[in-house]
Amino acid sequence: MIQRIQSVWLFLASATIFALFLFPYLQYADLDGIGRALKVTGAYQGLEGQAVRTEFFVLQTIATVLLGLFPLYIIFKFRQRKQQLWLIALEIILLLLFGIWLYGSASATLTAEGQALSARNMGVGLFLLPVSIIFLCMAIGGIRKDEKLIKSADRLRG
Repeated sequence: MIQRIQSVWLFLASATIFALFLFPYLQYADLDGIGRALKVTGAYQGLEGQAVRTEFFVLQTIATVLLGLFPLYIIFKFRQRKQQLWLIALEIILLLLFGIWLYGSASATLTAEGQALSARNMGVGLFLLPVSIIFLCMAIGGIRKDEKLIKSADRLRG
């Protein structure tokens, strides 16, 4: 059933992943004091109060779109709950790998600038992936609850 609670959790997971387009996953000031940020769409530099993109990350942009659309696809697999569980597990694994990729990208950028990755450099975007994984885990709980309910209803019928 599409109106179940797991649909809400999957939608929230998708919205959280798409929020990566709004929030940077790395913010720092270079040696000249110019503010810089990394988003999934590219590297940005602060010039005259405006964020100007200096580099475009095509693969990260495509990966973010695909990872954001995947939970929406899973919502429409509501008749195949076991397949939904496998797809959510796959999404969690892909998000973990994507997080490692973002972390590596942030570390490489800071290493090139002669800085180290620390809590003050991390942007909101780096914390969105764990939040989306939590939403996906909550969706798994909802799907399992539905599965249990359907099995108990089948026992009563049979």
